Amino acid sequence: MRAIVTVLGKDRVGIMSTVCALLAQHNVNILDISQTILQDYFTMVMLVDANQCDLPFAELAALLEQEGKERDLSIRAQREDIFNAMHRI
Repeated sequence: MRAIVTVLGKDRVGIMSTVCALLAQHNVNILDISQTILQDYFTMVMLVDANQCDLPFAELAALLEQEGKERDLSIRAQREDIFNAMHRI
């Protein structure tokens, strides 16, 4: 199952490494990644493969969201099919 992970927050050192390490810890493979700094804000969108994830997807999404709260970031994970359906015009 593929998913979209988005990360938004005030730019600082270590955001990308923190999210990537958490995904790797749970066997989630990053397929594509785009990140930029908009003024002082870090934004990142990742396409990931969660087929080998050692947690149910809902638990992974909650873990990412909690990690974001602890670091004053917004981190969200959505299944790719749901993300695409929500953003279809």
